[in-house]
Amino acid sequence: GILHEDLRLLLETSMPAKKKKALLGVADAKIGAAILEELGYQCQTGGVVAEILRGIRLHFHALVKGLTAQSASKAQLGLGHSYSRAKVKFNVNRVDNMIIQSISLLDQLDKDINTFSMRVREWYGYHFPELIKIVSENYTYCQLAKFIGNRKELSEESLEGLEEIVMDSAKAQAILEASRSSMGMDISPLDLINIESFSSRVISLSEYRKGLQEYLRSKMSQVAPSLSALIGEVVGARLISHAGSLTNLAKYPASTVQILGAEKALFRYRCGVVAVMAGPWAAGCDAPGPRGLGRNKGRISRYLANKCTIASRIDCFSEVPTSVFGDKLREQVEERLAFYETGEPPRKNLDVMKEAVVEANEVVAEVKRKQEKKEKKKKKREKRQLEALAAAAEVENSVLETEENDIEPKKKKKKKQQELEAEAELEENGLEEEALPKKKRKLTVEADQEEEEEEEKKKKKKKKKEKERA
Repeated sequence: GILHEDLRLLLETSMPAKKKKALLGVADAKIGAAILEELGYQCQTGGVVAEILRGIRLHFHALVKGLTAQSASKAQLGLGHSYSRAKVKFNVNRVDNMIIQSISLLDQLDKDINTFSMRVREWYGYHFPELIKIVSENYTYCQLAKFIGNRKELSEESLEGLEEIVMDSAKAQAILEASRSSMGMDISPLDLINIESFSSRVISLSEYRKGLQEYLRSKMSQVAPSLSALIGEVVGARLISHAGSLTNLAKYPASTVQILGAEKALFRYRCGVVAVMAGPWAAGCDAPGPRGLGRNKGRISRYLANKCTIASRIDCFSEVPTSVFGDKLREQVEERLAFYETGEPPRKNLDVMKEAVVEANEVVAEVKRKQEKKEKKKKKREKRQLEALAAAAEVENSVLETEENDIEPKKKKKKKQQELEAEAELEENGLEEEALPKKKRKLTVEADQEEEEEEEKKKKKKKKKEKERA
């Protein structure tokens, strides 16, 4: 429904001056309304107009001179592609599909690492059962299983290595003492090799999970910084995954956001199985949770869902996303929790949002300034590259010209040498005068006479000049 400058210029130049008598047929009703509002032309849409436009589109190549049906179809195809590209145009850095895939992979990795580490515990537990009681963490246990190997080979020298893995000298000493008085069975070297290789696989999977979580955090800070500041990156990503995209999440009301991922619990609650329903997904988020609130759990979960909806809408529809609004919304949630605990009244939403808008404008201005600097540097770099290429081309051209100039005198010299050698050979044989035909003899004689006459003229001129001077 926006009137483009080119369309405005076309209508002003083509349409008659009397606007009331003119009736314009327009396919889109919104553009028709914009034309009527800005230029004052009466517009008609639908019905006959659609049929006329269809006929024009069908016979367009016959109405325009020099346009063939093939070129018209190509132009229509290009227009369709450009229109689709404009509709689907998006920022690569703000794609939420990667977040959905990474959070799904993160959940799958958690399950796999848990099952694999349990398998390592059972397998290595036959040889060293006391280690399970001392070390409870899966990642650390796999590292120790790989490091210790055969418990009988463990000695005081390997105490430093144990301390590095466990990060506790008392635990390292306990592992050493337990290895000396262990009740586990002996194990063959082949079994140890298999256990160590499997432990190394579990360790590599755990390290990859850490890297994936860092990637998810960086991606969430680019796509939904306010939402991740409010409830954390992992739970924010899980919300986006449940909704299908950030745009879908922004369209949801707060009541829908509150029950995302807990549809079964809601169904049981409606059937009368569960007595209380208070924001099930909020149990795993980084936002300040209910601290012994009792009957206020439902209130705070609704409040938090409301703030999550606001944060998701800000992230979805803002040009330069910042975490300022997310921080302010988190402060509001904390103030509301304090109000339920102590009765201290929280700040008004209007005052908080005014502060957030001021801070966000400052952040956006700074980001834009940095982008402009980057663009300027990029342009300078491109200029330098173009200048360097032009200079290199000039050097190549000059080298080629000099080579051509060097080749031409060489050719002339060669020709002269060949002529001189031929003349010398003829003189030696005494056949120069005989070999030359009559016409060539006459030409050579005439050329010699002309040269002598020119020399005489020059001598006379010199004598005249000398006399005039005397």
